[in-house]
Formats: sequence, structure tokens, C-alpha cells
Amino acid sequence: MLLANLSLTNVTANQQYQGVLERVLFSTLTTLPCCVFLFINGIMLFTLRSKALFCETSRYILLYNLLFADTVQMALSQLLYIIATSRITLTYPVCGFLTMLANLTTVVSPLTLVVMSLERYVAVCYPLRHATIITITNTGVAIIAIWAIGSLNILTRVLLLLEFPFEALDSLQMKDFCSDIAMFVGSMSDDYDKAFTCVLFISASVAITCSYIGVIVAARSASTDKASAHKALNTLLLHLVQLGLSLSSTIYNPLLTALARVLTRIVFVRIQNAFYVCIFIFPRCLSSLIYGIRDQSIRPVLIYHLCCRLKYSVIQPRLNFHPRL
Repeated sequence: MLLANLSLTNVTANQQYQGVLERVLFSTLTTLPCCVFLFINGIMLFTLRSKALFCETSRYILLYNLLFADTVQMALSQLLYIIATSRITLTYPVCGFLTMLANLTTVVSPLTLVVMSLERYVAVCYPLRHATIITITNTGVAIIAIWAIGSLNILTRVLLLLEFPFEALDSLQMKDFCSDIAMFVGSMSDDYDKAFTCVLFISASVAITCSYIGVIVAARSASTDKASAHKALNTLLLHLVQLGLSLSSTIYNPLLTALARVLTRIVFVRIQNAFYVCIFIFPRCLSSLIYGIRDQSIRPVLIYHLCCRLKYSVIQPRLNFHPRL
């Protein structure tokens, strides 16, 4: 899931490594967009807590939960990336804490998308019961359940790690860079991670797809608000795209492992930098950008905060301005 290291697989010792200048260049090219996206996500999170409308509407509360998980995951990913490019090795406990926290947020994102899709399904198919089904209390319970499932996954992974004989190691200091692959110290951990990932994304895909089909069927009904149904279809399609981008991160490991066998290390690291930005950094800011632009309620407030709280009228031409005489 989360990969932010520069040596997922061991390559032969005689292969070429990046020089200091190239490492600084690649680190800058990846850290700069990450900082920009973290800033945008931070402003979006602040925006969703700046008005009572956002704090009292279920879909905005779910959006906040999604953005929070993506922002934490992106920050941890970049932290591990910087540690790896600096060629710093961590101890197993520290690396385990960082990777487990990252895996927790990785699970939260697709599950939140599922709940957001079900909320849109209820809004279109059961508009009269939407207010009684999708309440603030029920939304809070759903968010607690999402984090509980993610925490249960982490607890299971920790229990699997306890089977590894760490006492046989000379030191708890890792010999390789920190990543979730480095924490697969047993075959059971690897098998469990693959099984859980498959179940998670298959279940999420089925739930969102069924919601999409349900809204399509409801849209053909004469009693359904066509505009609302069309907007819900676009939102559900966006959720499928977001889920697909999250799923793409799961093929990051196998893809890089295959490339490492046929490429020299220097070429492999350059390709990995590009994949890191495209697969990890960009998708994590997609939600804030799309929702911030699409939603008529969020857009003016987001622009206001992005422009450092300058008045929104300063950005647009003052067409109705009349100077005092």
C-alpha cells in the first residue's frame, strides 16, 4: 500500500547509485508538489470546519474524513521518502509505527468512499427518508466503524509481527530503508496483506458500482429529480475513479519489483520517483481539488482561504463599484 522508500528490492552491489546532486534534485521535484498539495488539503480541511453548514451536513463530514486520511497518508509517505533519500535507517519499532499508521489511513479512504456513495444513493432513491437515515449521529457511527475496521487490520498485522523472532537479531536497527515491505518479516504477513487488500477493494468496488446502478435505475423513474440524479451519477463516477487511483497504489510494489530485475539502479530510482508523484502524491490531492471546484458551497469559501483571506471581491472585477462623490 504505502511505499516511500528507494530500495524495495536488493540490487547488485556493483550497480550505480544516485549522486548527491541528483538526489537533491529529485527530492526537490517530489517534495515541492507534495508541500503544495499538503497546503491545499490543509486549507480544504480548514474550510470544511469554517462554517456551520459544513459541520452539520453528513456529506461534508464524510468528505472531511476522506481528506484527513489522504492528507495524513501523503504526509507520512513524504516523510518516509525523505528518510529514504537521505539514506537514514530506522529501528523496527519506529518504522513499524509509521507504516502501521500509514496503512490505517490507506484503509480509511476506500471505506469512506463507500459510505459517501451510499449516502448519494439514499439521497436519490429515498429522498423523503434521507433526512431520517443520513443523520449526524449515523454519520458519526459510520466514521467510527471505518476507523475501527482499519484499527482491527493494524492489530492483526501487529499480532502477525509478534511471531517473528526479533530476539534473534543482533540489533533492532534496520539494515534497509523503512517501508511496509520491510515490515513483512514473515510469509503470513505478506499473505494477509494481499488477502485483506483484495477483499477491501473488491467489496468497495461492488458497493460503489451497485450504488451507481441503483441511481441509474432511479433516474429513469418519472418521480425522480433528474438534475439531482444526474449530479449523483457524476459524483458516484468520481468515487469509482478515486477508488481506482487508490487501487493503483497496490500494484506499486509488484511493478517496481519487476522493474528492479531488468533495470540498473540509477534508472530504476528515476522511474520510481516519477511513479511516486503520479501514484501517491497526485491522487491524494485529487479529492480536495475536484470537490473544491465542483461544489458551489465550498468553492467561494475555499478560494477565500486560499487567497489568504483576501476579500473575494478583490479577485473578481468590481463591476458594480461606484466611487463616492
